[in-house]
Amino acid sequence: MASEIQKKDNYTLVKVTTERLDINTASGLKSELVLLNSKGEKNIVVDLSNCNYCDSTGLRTILVGNRLCENAIGTYILFGLQPDVEHLIKISMLHTVLLITKTEEEAERLLKIKKDM
Repeated sequence: MASEIQKKDNYTLVKVTTERLDINTASGLKSELVLLNSKGEKNIVVDLSNCNYCDSTGLRTILVGNRLCENAIGTYILFGLQPDVEHLIKISMLHTVLLITKTEEEAERLLKIKKDM
């Protein structure tokens, strides 16, 4: 398993436990995201602080989670991006599509603001 799942008040935290989000590990994360979505979870926060490497398969998995939450009219937030992963997301222009915060606390504040709107 490439992740740990923790249910919070108004979101589910998915902590990526692997250092590499690639062709060997991304399918496990994708399965978790699809399962959470199928159980009705629409707000997902992903902790990438342990992940130092991401390839195109990992990026596709991240985008799958984003699409699932959007389709459920929910919110998908990434935090804890390590320099190489953040660089890849920026050169792929995905930072214009994805919600990214520095910390889980920032993600919680963002979810609260969206909820109160």
